Amino acid sequence: MKNSEITELATEELVVRIGEERANLTKLKFAHAVSAIENPTRITKVRKDVARLNTELTKRKAASASEKN
Repeated sequence: MKNSEITELATEELVVRIGEERANLTKLKFAHAVSAIENPTRITKVRKDVARLNTELTKRKAASASEKN
């Protein structure tokens, strides 16, 4: 997922997407622990996507907090 796609998401969609991606990451890790998955770099990609989504959510929370002050 590209950063431009992430910034276009609404905050509610961002929160939902974080939950979906975390669940996907958990499933991938479990599948890899049971038997080797076909492409283990998918785990890295999903982990980075979760981090990007969390970063954008943190930026938005900081921006809304600074607007309130």
